[in-house]
Amino acid sequence: MKRKLRMGMVGGGIGAFIGAVHRIAAAMDGEIELVCGAFSSDPAKSKESGIMLGLPPERVYPSWWDMIEQEKQLPENVRMDFISIVTPNHVHFAPAKAALENGFHVVLDKPMTFTLAEAKELKQVVEQSGKLFCLTHTYTGYPMLKEARQVVKEGRLGKIRKVYVEYPQGWLSTLAEKTDNKQASWRTDPSRSGIAGAMGDIGTHAFNMAEYVTGAKVTELCADLNIVVEGRQLDDDGMVMLRFDNGASGMLFATQVAAGEENNVKIRVYGEKGGLEWRQEDANSLILKWPDQPAQILRTGAGYLSSYAAHNTRTPPGHPEGYLEAFANLYRNFAQSVVAMEKGATPSKESLDFPGAEDGVRGMAFVENVVRSGKSAEKWVAFEV
Repeated sequence: MKRKLRMGMVGGGIGAFIGAVHRIAAAMDGEIELVCGAFSSDPAKSKESGIMLGLPPERVYPSWWDMIEQEKQLPENVRMDFISIVTPNHVHFAPAKAALENGFHVVLDKPMTFTLAEAKELKQVVEQSGKLFCLTHTYTGYPMLKEARQVVKEGRLGKIRKVYVEYPQGWLSTLAEKTDNKQASWRTDPSRSGIAGAMGDIGTHAFNMAEYVTGAKVTELCADLNIVVEGRQLDDDGMVMLRFDNGASGMLFATQVAAGEENNVKIRVYGEKGGLEWRQEDANSLILKWPDQPAQILRTGAGYLSSYAAHNTRTPPGHPEGYLEAFANLYRNFAQSVVAMEKGATPSKESLDFPGAEDGVRGMAFVENVVRSGKSAEKWVAFEV
């Protein structure tokens, strides 16, 4: 009889936003169950969170280290199979490394780590452990972004020339970190978020989308970073010019001070034969543009889409599949790959299509190169990994 994969969680306790999103996404397809957790650095809050989630008291731990140490002592048919880490950035590396070294697979919220050096080390640990690692760059879980990747890969747009990717938000248009806004307080704090603000938080998503859809790698960049809201410690706005290894050029902008904007992440790619456009506000549609015929609108759930789009679609055409479903696709593909691997089988190519350690390293390299360029008078810098 098929069983569910058993998940342990680090972070995501009472009052946390992203922890609940991860739990919903993990549970959506009935392939994963939450069995234990260390939900807060405060043991009392962790216990309270575990009770709220209906977990047995003995499977709610005061720290992530206690969870890893005690879970590995449990019988194989009881202990967790993998750990999901949903903490602020500065608490990504240590629990992920410890989990991998103690025989557990890992799902980690982005960005991968606090620094590029940590990301490189963690990638080595992943490779040495033989365990699976998933980084939750949510937007690549959308069926129509997967279709966009296939359109480019099949050469339907011809040689790619231009890439434009953007992520405008407006929730930090004021000094929200000086209020009781928990999300604002840690995401704008260099000691917990790292050396970048908007570029580390949402710029990494845009960067990941650009490389995922085009299949090309950034080789050089030129960044202009700004702190718009007076009193803020990290960038809340920025633009980055990009050069890719296939000869294409592009532009990325990420801002959290575009008052009135929500999460309208968008990508446009242009080749010698045509272009494509996708935006989250109409996530079920992928627009293909041609110089000699009307634009085409491809829709989620349609029979003409690739196996990658079909594999990540749950409902018939016309039923919106959004952020939670895209998030769930990452968990489902990860779970299917873990199950196949544990059985000694090869996961399907569609199941293996989720962000991993290499994406994490390049994301942290993006952050550090952008900050380096932003501080440079010469501006254009080689993309160093």
